[in-house]
Amino acid sequence: MAGFFPQEIIRRKRDGETLSDAEISFMVQGITDGSISEGQVAAFAMAIFFRDMTMDERVALTLGMRDSGSVLDWQGANLPGPALDKHSTGGIGDKVSLILGPVIAACGGAVPMISGRGLGHSGGTLDKLDSIPGYNTTPDLETFRQVVRDAGCAIIGQTADLAPADKRVYSIRDVTATVESLALITASILSKKLAAGLDALVMDVKFGSGAFMRELGDARELATSIATVSTGAGVPCVALLTDMNQALGRAAGNALEIRETIDHLTGQAQDSRLLEVTAALSAELLVLGGLHSDIESGLESVEKALSSGAAAEHFQRMTVGLGGPADLIDNPETHLPAAPEVRAIFPLEGGVVTAIDARALGLVIMDLGGGRKRADDTIDYAVGLNDISRIGERVGEGERPLCMVHARTEADADRVAAMLQAAFVLGETAPPETAIIAERIAPGAP
Repeated sequence: MAGFFPQEIIRRKRDGETLSDAEISFMVQGITDGSISEGQVAAFAMAIFFRDMTMDERVALTLGMRDSGSVLDWQGANLPGPALDKHSTGGIGDKVSLILGPVIAACGGAVPMISGRGLGHSGGTLDKLDSIPGYNTTPDLETFRQVVRDAGCAIIGQTADLAPADKRVYSIRDVTATVESLALITASILSKKLAAGLDALVMDVKFGSGAFMRELGDARELATSIATVSTGAGVPCVALLTDMNQALGRAAGNALEIRETIDHLTGQAQDSRLLEVTAALSAELLVLGGLHSDIESGLESVEKALSSGAAAEHFQRMTVGLGGPADLIDNPETHLPAAPEVRAIFPLEGGVVTAIDARALGLVIMDLGGGRKRADDTIDYAVGLNDISRIGERVGEGERPLCMVHARTEADADRVAAMLQAAFVLGETAPPETAIIAERIAPGAP
């Protein structure tokens, strides 16, 4: 684009001015093709960090980054229904995507879900799927389309040609202390999601001890930004603020979470908190996608998809379509890796769980080898925690353990025992129960 100079656009943002759509498009194009230097990208990110962006600027940045690479078009693809998706800001034991995708497929939608890997204390959906032998999280585009069409859902990783501008900006944000910018977080999340050619999106924004945003107010600000910008970019979006002050479900760790997912899809397990979040997000998505007229009927459809076994069938079809075993649902224990050392961890003295440092649980899994300290680390898919106690439950010798540790060696289990005991706060009586869904953010929606 003639007539623009990167340094002048950076200067204007540095001075707190509002950039035009054309200026933002120019910057994104230069970031993508390399004509804007790394120093200029860093300066642009820092100017945004300090001066922020209006919602209109965030929409322009998101659309520019979305359009920096391929944008999937499902027209003529004969999908079973509207293209719907969900994104979470991450947490401990968060396996909602793994259940929601097949549920939505069973309810008539199509879920082309592009997910990420874990880095830090929270696990990644792709790492969980990588624990399934043969499951290909990086298929070619035609395979991806075929599986979405045939199974109604496919969960894979970001390909190189989806939102390449985001990849460059993210790597520079990571080394320039600008990761926390709400404008840049919003554009990063949505550029990748919207490149999947969606008709609607739901966001699960976590808050609490195990969340990226620990404070409810910070989570609300992020949820409002994402829902508003997505809707402004043409993809209706509702965000739910959900509690991450304890693990979601009873398992945390890659293969253990796949097993818990299968158990919920087949009805072998019924964790109320996990099911409540999954059902609420699914119902919102069914309404946004026009498959149901109200949340109540959407919830009924979700319950039927689970109780009838239809969601489990769609999960199995997705797994087979992406190279996994044909009998995973029926025989998960024969395929999923298992750790050789399994041990119950009890508190030093019994009591009722009054609080949990959920982030500490994630750090334990990292310490066991089940997470990454660096992006290129290899991980042990078998290790982790299950039978994790919840706030309000009584634990102690002769009663519930704090959790079960699945470790590679006895020494590993010994090492993390004290970390786990310190992560649980015990008292005499249970605290008041808090709602797992704190708020609903729905710009332009009822």
